[in-house]
Formats: sequence, structure tokens, C-alpha cells
Amino acid sequence: MAHSHDGHHHERPRELTRNQGLVLHTLNHADAPLSAYDILDRLRDEGLRAPLQVYRALEKLIGQGLAHRLESLNAFVCCADAGAHARKTGTTAFAICADCGRVDEFADVVVDQRLKDWASEQGFKAARTTIELRGLCRECGKA
Repeated sequence: MAHSHDGHHHERPRELTRNQGLVLHTLNHADAPLSAYDILDRLRDEGLRAPLQVYRALEKLIGQGLAHRLESLNAFVCCADAGAHARKTGTTAFAICADCGRVDEFADVVVDQRLKDWASEQGFKAARTTIELRGLCRECGKA
């Protein structure tokens, strides 16, 4: 037994810095995507003053797969299932409700494969793929 895993490393994966931990915590407890400025507002009391501090932390969290940027909203969400996407698929899809702001994250292996096939046929090297569906969630669609 060379590797012992105690249960203390799950809170802040891969030794996040204080700022990264704060930003991730803020995203985790938000009920809708947050802009960098929303995050900054919520962390002012923690001593974060500069947008750059938030952007740097977000960049690292996104790099580690712990957070995602929603391009169409220019806002950020924490990853629903950190680590799973890297294994399953390179493509992350988000369904964003225009009414309540709810975001559902999902991955689809078939879609991922189709995109990979297209890219290799075209000689295109995809760095990342984000699919965003805009519309109404089930609840808002009923209303």
C-alpha cells in the first residue's frame, strides 16, 4: 500500500490557492451562472478587490475542469461532475433556461464522436468544445 488516500483532499482539489478556493465555493453555492463581477461582489468581504484576481482564479479552475465558462452569457458555473468529462468526453453541453437561469450540464458520447470525426476529416484541432442550448427548462416551459 504505497498510496494512502485520506478523505481530506476532496474539499479543494489539486491544492487550490485561497482565491481559487473562494471562487469555486462561490460558484458552488450560486443558483445561476455568475459573471466575474458577480463573483467579485460576493468576495469583497474576503479581500478580493481586483477583477484580475477573479479572472486568474477562474482561468485555473477552468483549466482543471472544476468550472466552465458559458460563452453566450459570459458567465461561469462550477462543473457538475468534475473529472467525469475528461474521462467520458471532451465535449460539455449546457442547457440554459432563458427564464429562471437554470443551467443543466450534460455530456453526450455520440455528439462528441461526431464532432471529433468532423474535426479529423477537416484537419481541425479542437482545443475545447462547448455546446450551449438556450431556451426554457421543463418548469418554465409548462408555465
